[in-house]
Amino acid sequence: MAFLNIPKGKSEFEKIRREGLHYVDKTGLIGEILKSSGTQVTLITRPRRFGKTLGMSTLECFLDIQKDSKSLFEGLEISKQKDICDAWMNQWPVMSLSLKAVEGNDFSTAYEQFAYEIGELYKKHEYLMQSSVLNEEEKKLFWNIAYKHAGKVEVMRSLQILSEFLNRHYHKNVILLIDEYDVPLAKAHENGFYDEMAFLIRNLFGNVLKTNESLAFA
Repeated sequence: MAFLNIPKGKSEFEKIRREGLHYVDKTGLIGEILKSSGTQVTLITRPRRFGKTLGMSTLECFLDIQKDSKSLFEGLEISKQKDICDAWMNQWPVMSLSLKAVEGNDFSTAYEQFAYEIGELYKKHEYLMQSSVLNEEEKKLFWNIAYKHAGKVEVMRSLQILSEFLNRHYHKNVILLIDEYDVPLAKAHENGFYDEMAFLIRNLFGNVLKTNESLAFA
């Protein structure tokens, strides 16, 4: 019997492929999602352990303009769809955010976790601090959000702001991937500050998802 090196506890597509770990090819789903990209927002709901996080990681790796992922997808189902690969593979600015760590016994603690995750997302795009398309005031705003010096209004508008900056830098609309979106709300409900967290999440998502001309899809 062949030995299978199962990637237990790992959900990063790039790491699984580079380390030669056992991978069940679900990349055909990429084509299905992208062929329906006329839909502005797609919500994927499945039972726990279905592979949503790995799916998000796979999609990010396939799309992200900062990556060169061709070798990682060689031999997989999506590589047979040349039209999809030519139009989408590593062609788009991507914002990928996981909210799985946003929790706390009170709103203040959860908000700090929230601002931290937003800051880490901004740091992935810190090259924008050198971009000629941003003026000095915008670079200051970027730095404040990245290093947790921004106010709540700026944090609630942070995804919208980053999508606009990326759109101007690359002259392309942005793809937004959000994983574990429900964790902050579930934890807030358990600990008695649901209304405060719902207000925060509603504004964060509302600002970036509704009538955002910089967004390709989410």
